[in-house]
Amino acid sequence: MAARETPASGRELKFRALMAELRRGILDGTWPPGSKLPTERALATETGLSVTTVRRAYEDLVALGLVERRQGAGTFAAHRAERDRTDRRVVGVLVPDTTFYYPRVLQGIEKELATAGARLVLACSHYDPAEEDAAVERLLSAGVHGLLLVPSLHTATDPGRRAEELLALPVPAVLVERRLAAHGPGDPTEHVCTDHEGGAYDAVRHLRALGHERFGLVARTDAPTTAPIESGFARALADLGLPAAAYERDVMARWDPDRADRALAALRAGAVTAALCFGDREAALMLGAARRAGLRVPGDLALISYDNEFADVAETPLTAVSPPKYQLGRLAAQILLRRLAEGDAAPLHQVQLRPRLVVRASCGARTDGGPQKSKT
Repeated sequence: MAARETPASGRELKFRALMAELRRGILDGTWPPGSKLPTERALATETGLSVTTVRRAYEDLVALGLVERRQGAGTFAAHRAERDRTDRRVVGVLVPDTTFYYPRVLQGIEKELATAGARLVLACSHYDPAEEDAAVERLLSAGVHGLLLVPSLHTATDPGRRAEELLALPVPAVLVERRLAAHGPGDPTEHVCTDHEGGAYDAVRHLRALGHERFGLVARTDAPTTAPIESGFARALADLGLPAAAYERDVMARWDPDRADRALAALRAGAVTAALCFGDREAALMLGAARRAGLRVPGDLALISYDNEFADVAETPLTAVSPPKYQLGRLAAQILLRRLAEGDAAPLHQVQLRPRLVVRASCGARTDGGPQKSKT
């Protein structure tokens, strides 16, 4: 795929459209393995493109292993031995990370694909846009029938254009934990996401029911989840008629004990008695800051973490908003398999799953309308 920093030219867009059409025809069997493709000149005449553009497309298809040139005979759809041996669906899965958050999503995907007799091919982008593009190309060249993608929409210069590139791929793609939220009903993607806005809203509502009135939000800012969490947090404050909150935001790399100490001091200056922390690591740092300041959790400061990756093993087990990662992976795989089976007859799925709140020791309980004081 082309770099996304600058808009593609008209010629480049025509080339991409041709590539997508050729790859789609090869992968869906319009040109079965071993069949001859049109000559460069014939295809140029048919499409209205230049012979140079057609030649470039064929050369790229050769590089992807989808076609082969035969001297004096022409261009032919390549044999893909593995797909010739089996009718099993092959699903490509692209995630940005395989050590945090996404392992449970992958478990759900693997479970659903195994149940359906499909096979998974995994790739990881490491949050690098160039590697993401290369990984998608590798998955396509492996002959996948469909894709489950976690793309870097939040760092793209133009998320809408990036989504258009993904929609133009030659196989169906379902986005996982990504959507064009800012586009509203103009979002054309098929996706399955966690309702992070709803998760944050529920956390504030729970703390309010325990008697808290002054809130803080502690968050890392360099994640696609941050914006919906902040939106849900702010909406809950407004709906519940609560005063303005104290916000402590920073990139993940800067959250360390010193930064947590400064955040705690700011919360105390704002008379905050309850805080939502995104994510578990930041919440654990705030626990340490509270201990160093001689504060009791939840007696002096109630905390809810957002993620629930390791909230249960904190020194004070953390109440946590828990995204339904496993279920999300299973549902995304179900939707893609349905798309592969039914094609355009299947409805476009745009699904959000509400997280659940797992209550532990860090937020206390209500007594006489006010926050509980710790007995320890």
